[in-house]
Amino acid sequence: MGLFGAEDSIEIMESVVMQYPEFSCISISYWRDEEIIEKLTMHMNDVDMWLFSGQIPYGFAKKWGGITQPMFYVPSSGSSLFKTLLQIAYNQKIPFDQISFDMFHPAELERVFKESKIAVKPTYIKYYEGEVPTDEIVHYHYELWKTGKTAAAVTCLKNAQHELNKLGVPAFRVLPTQSAIVSTLALILQTHETMHFKDTQIAVQMIEFDSFSSLTKDTFSTDEIYKIEIKMTEKLLEYAKKINGSLKSAGPGRFVIFTTHGLLRETTKDFTVVPDFAILQLTGHDAVTCGIGIGQTVYEAEINAGTALLHAKEFHKGSSMVVLDDKTIVGPLGQPEQIKYGYATKHLQTLSEQTSLSIATLSKLESILKKIGKLEINAYDLAQHMHIMPRSARRILTELESKGLAQVVGEENPHPRGRPRKIYQIML
Repeated sequence: MGLFGAEDSIEIMESVVMQYPEFSCISISYWRDEEIIEKLTMHMNDVDMWLFSGQIPYGFAKKWGGITQPMFYVPSSGSSLFKTLLQIAYNQKIPFDQISFDMFHPAELERVFKESKIAVKPTYIKYYEGEVPTDEIVHYHYELWKTGKTAAAVTCLKNAQHELNKLGVPAFRVLPTQSAIVSTLALILQTHETMHFKDTQIAVQMIEFDSFSSLTKDTFSTDEIYKIEIKMTEKLLEYAKKINGSLKSAGPGRFVIFTTHGLLRETTKDFTVVPDFAILQLTGHDAVTCGIGIGQTVYEAEINAGTALLHAKEFHKGSSMVVLDDKTIVGPLGQPEQIKYGYATKHLQTLSEQTSLSIATLSKLESILKKIGKLEINAYDLAQHMHIMPRSARRILTELESKGLAQVVGEENPHPRGRPRKIYQIML
């Protein structure tokens, strides 16, 4: 497990984690926001799970999206805040209505005040979810203090406390409590058990190759096709052995490998890269298309693998797709524009009935918009993401426009002599 956070928070986390023999830890501390992604990148392949000291570094990591392992953070509980308030009241004698807070939800602060028999209500609160720049938090507390509205600040960030102290603002830090860390570790252990169960699920890899693609006019014969089949079988037996799988022939040019979710997830680096066919010494002429299916039973996994293979062939020969046990489709593997979509939501079923578009097409579009982080797209970009021709992408967009699910909001002309590209705003 990777422990990530400010140095003093890491020390508290280490003191608790060392009591759990189940964990082997790497501790990584940071100071500035800019260091978070850089340090995570250095160690992202060294751990199975991440435990962050708080919501801020966790939020940056989640927004970045580069981590595939499960991530957790220690919540700032009421007991940790109460401890800080007690310190302020006992040592500093600062009135509670002259203190500014960050991160805590107003309702949570009010509850802590009420349980502590504090007569006033908290007034100055900067509540946030996810990541927020440290400078923004410092500015919030400093402006209140500078204008005389507050006499002190309570923050959950070490570097914010440091900067505020430099500016002359009395700043106090809320640190993770041992009880909150223990609760989070219990959740991590439970998640690990669930992942272990998922890793033992059945996985089926359905592989299809074109025997005719490597033939020439001079070598076109049934004997040559048979030789290619034998050669491919030998290669796949070697590959199946590597992933502890069992190989079965499923007709001319098609093979099925039975293995487990965990082994295949590891081989494909959490279903992001193409299965390691390097061992097969395959060439581009082999045109291997692959569908991977995960399921609770062998039958379910095999059905999902067949569905994944059909989706892979929709893109082009040589693609690899995955259908997970929750019917989520991932792929094409190894492509920079990989997308993740489903095809079983009632919302998309309704939209599909309103248009001539399939649920899978609408789901892909929804996934692409989520990935690019906006609702505007042109036909060229949509075609690039969906691996289809631009005219097919234009048909999708005009169909959505005709049904009131998209509207043209602008044009762009990347090439002076080319036709302007309409920009559509999608409203699914």
